[in-house]
Amino acid sequence: MNHNVITLICLLLFAYLIGSIPFGLILVKLFKSTDIREIGSGNIGATNVRRAAGWGLGFFTLVCDVLKGAVPVYISAYLAGSEMACNDIWVSLTALAAFFGHLFPVYLKFKTGGKGVATAAGCFAVLSPPALAIALLVFTIAVSLSRRVSLGSLAAAAVLPAGVMWAQRSMVLTGCALIISALVLYRHRDNISRLLSGTEPPLFGK
Repeated sequence: MNHNVITLICLLLFAYLIGSIPFGLILVKLFKSTDIREIGSGNIGATNVRRAAGWGLGFFTLVCDVLKGAVPVYISAYLAGSEMACNDIWVSLTALAAFFGHLFPVYLKFKTGGKGVATAAGCFAVLSPPALAIALLVFTIAVSLSRRVSLGSLAAAAVLPAGVMWAQRSMVLTGCALIISALVLYRHRDNISRLLSGTEPPLFGK
């Protein structure tokens, strides 16, 4: 088997296993002796950790979830070499592997994964920093106006593919962004229902 193919397979496996680490679940278990899946929305991501266990653990979960997207993609970009087409394919596949790990973690029997926003942000911090900056700006504006993190996440996911296309001019990277954005929107389907009914909890207050 071609050396590059073996390297890519190992890289994708590494990215998936790193992406599968449920940092929110681990941190809340470690410091609060509770199962985050039984609290609030039951999600293992930073927003539910912040609601259930405080800003400190929420922030730490956010950082860890971002890094598990950024680190594998950075390694992939380093190993892929200088050829643009090869580089785009390698880093896109690696980003998807890490992202799918977060959504469907093997350590949790492929269930109760997160919604992927922080891990996606980590991936695109490497794939397309300008596109991520645009998405973060939209996220900040949406959250500031609505006080709902979920609405900010939905808005950021919606603009990300266009930002990647504008910044990178790569159909491969744009396709990767479309897949990730679509899955982020799908994973927020319960939040969308609550937003429409006016029952989505705000970032601050009740």
